[in-house]
Amino acid sequence: MTTAAILARDLTRARDRTLALVNFDDVELHRQYDPLMSPLVWDLAHIGQQEELWLLRGGDPDRPGMLPADVEGLYDAFTHPRASRVDLPLLTPEQARKYCATVRSRVYDQLENLPGDADGSAEGFVFGLVLSHEHQHDETMLQALNLRAGPPLLGTGSPLPAGRSDLAGTSVLVPGGEFVLGVNAADEPFALDNERPAHCVDVATFRIGRVPVTNREWRAFIDDGGYRQPRWWSERGWRHCLQAGLSAPEFWGPDHRSRVRFGCVEELPDDEPVQHVSYFEAQAYAAWAGARLPTEIEWEKACAWDPALGARRRYPWGSAQVSPQLANLDGAALRPAPIGAYPGGASAYGAQQLLGDVWEWTSSPLRPWPGFHPMIYQRYSEPFFDGDYRVLRGGSWAVAREILRPSFRNWDHPYRRQIFAGVRLAWDV
Repeated sequence: MTTAAILARDLTRARDRTLALVNFDDVELHRQYDPLMSPLVWDLAHIGQQEELWLLRGGDPDRPGMLPADVEGLYDAFTHPRASRVDLPLLTPEQARKYCATVRSRVYDQLENLPGDADGSAEGFVFGLVLSHEHQHDETMLQALNLRAGPPLLGTGSPLPAGRSDLAGTSVLVPGGEFVLGVNAADEPFALDNERPAHCVDVATFRIGRVPVTNREWRAFIDDGGYRQPRWWSERGWRHCLQAGLSAPEFWGPDHRSRVRFGCVEELPDDEPVQHVSYFEAQAYAAWAGARLPTEIEWEKACAWDPALGARRRYPWGSAQVSPQLANLDGAALRPAPIGAYPGGASAYGAQQLLGDVWEWTSSPLRPWPGFHPMIYQRYSEPFFDGDYRVLRGGSWAVAREILRPSFRNWDHPYRRQIFAGVRLAWDV
């Protein structure tokens, strides 16, 4: 397939997913489920507005668009914080759908003129950026729907493979030495600016969890008074724990045996990776377990480096394309898979489930790699460097396979819990 055909296929797949997540009545789409999240109708129109800006207007905000300037301004994420968006005079759901459809129709026309070898070109990159943006908002909308109170809208999700509970608490050794951190456009043409450029770094020997921490393991932390003992927490983390009244991961029931997931009350699966924990909680759990959180550099080495070849793998398991037999991605499951469900997806060091299931907190603040150069959208990464953020790696069950790479970097405030985030431990050697 040509680059244009692949992009057209992937853009269509993303739009089908977006429309399924807003296939509700107008009242529902205008609801704000939590001040942390936008009404779904805002996300929908914002997806179209950004697509129009970058693909039809060349990224020029002064170039007239399809929407009046005062309406387009409603969808500026930097001007209007999430908590305030419910009060804005937004497009109606019907108007937002028609707008997105019109933009997409013109984008398809533009795609027909894309050169066949545009994969690594600046023009091709913009299409990849727009695709990534839409899928990231789809994950954000799933976060919002998970916070929603009321009868379930999405069902319980598709089946997942069985796991291996005996892998809980095990680790693998990652010997020290140099490896190539990050990627270049020649290898990953759609990689975002904070993933570039590739460069060599030296990492000391460490151990990392073979699988993420499970719900059963987290319950032991609770039962041992983990949320009541400041000795496991950083000073700031303990202060937040008290102020927020934390006693368990978000959505867990008071019995620590049940949870609410997309409006469904269900038994808590013991062997699922724990999710909806903050960085502060992850840090405290690691201290209690006699471990620590990995740095994001350690995480990427454990995920992507092949010591036998002295080179990066495209995915933890090698070059084979992502499939449901290798990782839990794309959102259909609506939950993480049990640990050990994807032995074929192991990295060269034997770590499993590094892509999909849950985002994994690292100890690293968000900073640029040496030689960083902002991409066409300068506000994607640069405003967040050295802010109050911690990096998460590996994606979650809600991330689309098209946009996830071992080099992909996510970030959030250390107190956030609505994200589909969990924990993988590390140890010094």
